[in-house]
Amino acid sequence: MIERNLIYAPNKQLLLNPNNIGLDFEDVRINTSDGLSLHGWYIPGPNKLTLVWFHGNSGNISTRLDSIGDVRKNLGYNIFIFDYRGYGLSSGDTSEEGTYSDSDAVMSYLLSSKDLEPSQTVLWGHSLGCAIATRVATKYPIRTLILQSGFTSIPAMSSHKYPFLPGIGLLTRILFKTKYDILSKLGSVQVPILVIHGDQDSVVPHFMGETIFSHARSPKRFYSVKGAGHNDIHVTGGSDYYKVLYDFIENPRKT
Repeated sequence: MIERNLIYAPNKQLLLNPNNIGLDFEDVRINTSDGLSLHGWYIPGPNKLTLVWFHGNSGNISTRLDSIGDVRKNLGYNIFIFDYRGYGLSSGDTSEEGTYSDSDAVMSYLLSSKDLEPSQTVLWGHSLGCAIATRVATKYPIRTLILQSGFTSIPAMSSHKYPFLPGIGLLTRILFKTKYDILSKLGSVQVPILVIHGDQDSVVPHFMGETIFSHARSPKRFYSVKGAGHNDIHVTGGSDYYKVLYDFIENPRKT
């Protein structure tokens, strides 16, 4: 419980839904292999591609509506965003393995119920969601993987957050079950990767984005957003940000 409370900060109450920002959506329920119910939103768009959104460690899908609205407006892709177990209207308690099981259930649903082709699927991870999206990318031949504001691992984040505690990273690695070690998974990702990081991120340091990029296989791209922090990249980056996204998604293997 202590470990879970240190890593996850879920909010069970949905504040708004896509209708509140003028978007049509489908309310979706998905059953996991261990008997839980996940809640998500499918937001259709005019573009044939679908963006599967893996959010960070706090809030729930309703606290991402600002970002969702901007992405939908600027890129026009279908969007599927869901809450991990323990977040929003999804049942259960959150854990690393649980979030991986959740992502398996989501992909199974999208590939069957929505007739989604992996080649038409873009995985988008933010912060903690980067580790979950990366793990999914090792299992499916999706179109692209986008990792925004991602950290390298929970132990590495512990060392960064508590530098005054010698050995905290090693202690976390030994005592915590939760690792979310992106670097150990990147070697198995065979699809194009775009790494995005704000150069003023005070939550996850910019060098972690650079480290993720250095461990990723080609084809890959790195986009550093000048002046952006952890949660405001879509605002600070403005039109240039969306141009980078669109160019990468539409032409992922361009060098």
